[in-house]
Amino acid sequence: MTDDKAERRRGDRLEEAILDAAWVELEERGYAGLTLEGVAKRAGTSRPVLYRRWPSRTALATAALGRHVAQNPVVVPDLGNLRDEVRWFLRRLSDRARPDLISLIFDMQRDLADAHSSLADMRAQVRAQIVGPDIMQTVLARALDRGEITAGHLNPRIVSLPMDLARHEILTTFAPLSDEAIGEIVDEIFLPLLRPTGQRM
Repeated sequence: MTDDKAERRRGDRLEEAILDAAWVELEERGYAGLTLEGVAKRAGTSRPVLYRRWPSRTALATAALGRHVAQNPVVVPDLGNLRDEVRWFLRRLSDRARPDLISLIFDMQRDLADAHSSLADMRAQVRAQIVGPDIMQTVLARALDRGEITAGHLNPRIVSLPMDLARHEILTTFAPLSDEAIGEIVDEIFLPLLRPTGQRM
């Protein structure tokens, strides 16, 4: 495709084509083999077009990862209680964390550091691409409506704790979460922080 044709394919359509191409390149070549030239060729556009949107391969890989996560959301059904829903959520998060995705995150760390960025910055950028309410907030809102917990026991650190612990476990073991690990995160760490004094869940 010529640059003139690429320029006419503007906006969302062009961005989607580029991010699709970037994701395929990541799956086939890994982060180490990702180049803006390769993505541009696969997407049928030019490298300057990519540079105007993503100034580095790290930025492009992060955007492609965010789009992949947004297109493959975790949905937590109403299971009637907070414990079962958080366990369901962590199991689905773990199932989505394939070894190649874990390797991608590790491989990106040096470039993130060189750009004075971090995994936390990358997670924030990925999260920003997801349309719709935060899943954990939805789960906790249902628990509040049922009277299982009170809002006074919630703060951002506690809300993010199950995902943070799950992410740490996956990234340090390079393996899916075991049922035992999920049970420990939910029953021994998370729920006790939300439990009013003297109350069992």
